Amino acid sequence: MPRDIRRVVTGHTADGRSTFVYDGIAANVRIPRDEPEVAMTDLWVTREAPASNAGVADAADYPMALAPPARGTVFRIVELPPDARRSFSNLEHLDGVQARAAGKRHPGFHKTHTVDYIVVLEGEVWALVDTGEVLLRRGDCLVQRGTSHAWSNRSDKPVLLAGVLVDAQPA
Repeated sequence: MPRDIRRVVTGHTADGRSTFVYDGIAANVRIPRDEPEVAMTDLWVTREAPASNAGVADAADYPMALAPPARGTVFRIVELPPDARRSFSNLEHLDGVQARAAGKRHPGFHKTHTVDYIVVLEGEVWALVDTGEVLLRRGDCLVQRGTSHAWSNRSDKPVLLAGVLVDAQPA
């Protein structure tokens, strides 16, 4: 069962003073139909650059896709169980993902047209690319720049990742 992620969002009052506009459990959670232990929770989405700070509408309240909107960003928390408990069928059903290439050494290989800033919050995960792999632990950061990649959780515990995905030109 995916964990609840508390989200606090600031904004402005009608007279321009800062205020809290949201404080609660983030509601935009996607759990792939064939992988009930995988969860993606979108906390905020921007649809342009520079981003707008106007209004109080919930920017994460939209149909979820893996990639951010064109010229936009998505701030997301991802929970991945150990590989041994995954079916890896979910990537085929996500918008914005290029199909996995046959023959890759991990079934989760995929590619998006994004720059991703990833921080490991809990656990450990292997980041895989075509030419190698590296183990990331709590507090480690990765900048993923539109490459073919996969995440491999070889431990016996879930890993929790925070990421900001930024729309980018194809590599």
